[in-house]
Amino acid sequence: MKTYKLFIIILVVFLKTGNVLSDNKIFNVNNIEIEKRGKASYEALANQAIKKGFNLLIEKILLTEDSKKLIGLKFSQIKELVKYYQVSDKIGKKDVKKTVYNISFDKDKIHSLFYKRSISYSDIGDKELFILPILKNNDQFFIYNQNYFYNNWNQYYNNELIEFILPLENIEIIQNVNLNKKNLLNLDLNNLFEEYSKKNLALVLIEIKNRNEEKIYLKIKILGKEIVRNINIKRLNLNKEMLNIKIITEVKKEIINIVKSHNLIDIRTPSFLNAQLNINKKSNLVELNSRLKKIDLIEKIYVQEFNSKFIIVKIRYLGKLDKIIKQLEDQKIILKLTNDQWSIRII
Repeated sequence: MKTYKLFIIILVVFLKTGNVLSDNKIFNVNNIEIEKRGKASYEALANQAIKKGFNLLIEKILLTEDSKKLIGLKFSQIKELVKYYQVSDKIGKKDVKKTVYNISFDKDKIHSLFYKRSISYSDIGDKELFILPILKNNDQFFIYNQNYFYNNWNQYYNNELIEFILPLENIEIIQNVNLNKKNLLNLDLNNLFEEYSKKNLALVLIEIKNRNEEKIYLKIKILGKEIVRNINIKRLNLNKEMLNIKIITEVKKEIINIVKSHNLIDIRTPSFLNAQLNINKKSNLVELNSRLKKIDLIEKIYVQEFNSKFIIVKIRYLGKLDKIIKQLEDQKIILKLTNDQWSIRII
């Protein structure tokens, strides 16, 4: 009888909900402001918000070259991707009335679209990036003082993708830079950011030579991998202030693209793992299912085997194993490999 009841519980908790529907925060776009003008209908305003929200979503999760694969997508096709939206009104400056939309796009439909067009998308887990922009002018190096880029880095081109964190003035950093002036790009980023060696790191060297095209040198460590890049910025007819702003903007865009490229999810190549869950109390099943629903990278779960002591679940997920392990840990689920058998435990 006990086994029969357990079987019923498993059916209700897992089999009936074979598709794991997560919160899908990555496919949510919030605080989209649309100004009300004239007699625009609610439908017209909603359509504007959907267009704007989709463009923001694409900018957030796709590489530049992949976003081009969606050129020509009709609005009717975009609208089909919307799962639901929420609406609220607010008064802006000069009593301008705006409608604010929060839009949730359907994960399965987005996946289907990306699958058909061979598009990978980026799911950035760690949004913090510790960065040090150094200015070199007339063979002088400026780290904190008289460095426009350090003082104004977070004034321009801010978005929710990456949180750029600049280190506070530190004598060790100054000494480290001075000792490596001849070749800053050979500097070990872990030594430069000793307190944050396990985080994403970046060193930017901006060398101003008043040429038609300024060259920016970038060294970045993402997920333990180091990348070195050169970025050319055309001066055009920009004054000093506008050129500086352009440099910050272009470097940030390049860094964001690099971070995206190292956090890509290819929906065409899902992975699977079988994990054993020991059953101590009935709520284990419900609780496990509830927490798994909050993980975007998990697509489906299946029951492979069960008895009165444990169940074996098969988890279909996207992305790399270390990333899914980290997301499980965030939900207080421990995945451990012992003697070639994965086990799963709820904390």
